[in-house]
Amino acid sequence: MNVELNLRIAGALQIALAIAHAPFPRWFNWKEELARLSLLNRQIFLVHNLFIVLVLLLFGGLSLFAADLLAEPSRLAALVCGGIGLFWAARVFAQFFVYDRGLWRGSVHRTWIHVAVSVLWCYLTAVYCIALARLLWGGV
Repeated sequence: MNVELNLRIAGALQIALAIAHAPFPRWFNWKEELARLSLLNRQIFLVHNLFIVLVLLLFGGLSLFAADLLAEPSRLAALVCGGIGLFWAARVFAQFFVYDRGLWRGSVHRTWIHVAVSVLWCYLTAVYCIALARLLWGGV
């Protein structure tokens, strides 16, 4: 596995994912849905979503434009790859153990999206965890 290439691919995917958040308010009818929340909860939701997009852009930019540094053995590279790998592993966990299966079961479209994003989360987890393993144990 070419770690540097996969880090760049992962970076591009994370930037694309951040950009894909733009139509979420329309797709998920946030105007109507969020109107039911208190002002505090609505603003917390919106700020958290903005920070998720920012984190995706930062992870993506770092991986796309500094993949060579993330693949080069150093304590900082190991910490960054480990942290991003943990982030995506937690997202895999949430996909299977937090979201209710009823959200996609019975809908071909939603099931396809569930499978696609599950594969994406697993790929991102694998890229950063393999990079970390190679940094820690050399050439795994």
